Amino acid sequence: MNTLGKAQIASKSGSRWERFKTSKVYKYRQYYLLLLPAFIYVLIFCYGPMYGLQIAFKDYKMSLGILDSKWIGFRNFTDFFGSYYFTTLLKNTFILSFSMLLFSFPIPIIVALIINELGGRFKRVVQTVLYAPHFISTVVLVGMITILFSPSMGIVNTLLKSLGFDSIYFMGSPEWFRPLYVGSGIWQDMGWNAIVYIAALAGVDPSLHEAAELDGATRLQRIIHINLSCIMPTIIIMLIMQMGSIATVSYEKVFLMQNDLNLAVSEVISTYVYKRGLVNNNYSFATAVGLFNNLINVVMLLIANTVSKKFSETSLF
Repeated sequence: MNTLGKAQIASKSGSRWERFKTSKVYKYRQYYLLLLPAFIYVLIFCYGPMYGLQIAFKDYKMSLGILDSKWIGFRNFTDFFGSYYFTTLLKNTFILSFSMLLFSFPIPIIVALIINELGGRFKRVVQTVLYAPHFISTVVLVGMITILFSPSMGIVNTLLKSLGFDSIYFMGSPEWFRPLYVGSGIWQDMGWNAIVYIAALAGVDPSLHEAAELDGATRLQRIIHINLSCIMPTIIIMLIMQMGSIATVSYEKVFLMQNDLNLAVSEVISTYVYKRGLVNNNYSFATAVGLFNNLINVVMLLIANTVSKKFSETSLF
């Protein structure tokens, strides 16, 4: 290669380097380096396992591996859709999810509005008391429920007996499973879920309250028309995200509260996937059911986001 050709290549390399030095990637390189560990984590533990989704369309055998297992198409899905427990699983999952959404979603907002009105040491004490239950493990929480609502030594049944009522076997009664699940979930997470709204309330302009107070607005009116209005975009975003996991019920708590007496209302998609996948070693079928469950979540997320964008102009994307 002659001298002129080498000079042209060097010139092009130098010009590319100069353009790269003026780009945003180079300018914010330190921030990208900070994001790199999180990016690698998500890539390995979130996107990497998606390689195994193909076993939902195969008759997976551990001895053959994923690639060599027999391809059976949508047979696992059709078996699930045609089974007698399909409607029961969907009904139980959606009733439990919508019950949690209906009762547990507004309460953290109310808690945040109340905490925001408190002041001094009392506010910190209330926050600590409300946050603490979130750090109780699921196993311990279900153990507490079992003891408190025990028909023989539980404090609830002791109070019922003292009032002249018969004791109730709460954990074995299908009609009490959902109230116990939802109620314990509200108690455990209402303080923790309120943190997002408390942070949003911290950004409310104090001059709005001063102007409203000069105009004669009461505290309740200021809470409703200023605080609540200012955090409404945050509320909508959180609601959309909740809708995106509407078909996902954490199996740990349901499984621990589950027994043969309440199985008719406590068997949900996540517990069924656990039993068929890990207990019965039917990995292909369980993967197909789990994939179907995630597709429902994606559809619900898109619907909620579209509706929100149309009526409130607030959306995730």
